[in-house]
Amino acid sequence: MASGLDDIDHKLLALLQVDDRVPVAELGKTLGVAPSTLNDRIRRLIKLGVISGFHAHVDPEKVGLDLLAYVFVGWSDPATEKLFLAAIARSPEVLEAHHVTGSWNYLMKVRLRTTRDLEGFFAQVVKEVPGVQRTETLIVLSSPKETTLIVPPELKA
Repeated sequence: MASGLDDIDHKLLALLQVDDRVPVAELGKTLGVAPSTLNDRIRRLIKLGVISGFHAHVDPEKVGLDLLAYVFVGWSDPATEKLFLAAIARSPEVLEAHHVTGSWNYLMKVRLRTTRDLEGFFAQVVKEVPGVQRTETLIVLSSPKETTLIVPPELKA
């Protein structure tokens, strides 16, 4: 396999993504592998960077972050990128930032409480970056599918 992972690794990753608190003994029964072997595999996957951590999944709306928006940001001066990246690194509202193709430089995923907070985010973060020339914001009305589950191509049916 191109990724260097075998079938057991892929199945283990799939199970851990659904519930990373399942006891290793239970995972072992499900996969037909000794718990000590699974512990070794998990340590190896962490060392390889395949598993980057174990996290609690928080419902943003339950903690008051009802507004989800995607923001395209554009500039023409290459020096702007470094300033922009530094600004968003300090901004907990920015959940993701992606360097993209097309007429925009970056696409951000941001979570805030209200549109007023979004306006403040623009004033205090985006518009404060010298060189940012334009933005386009898409406010999400609903999310019929949202997942963090990564399914390796080897497991797709």
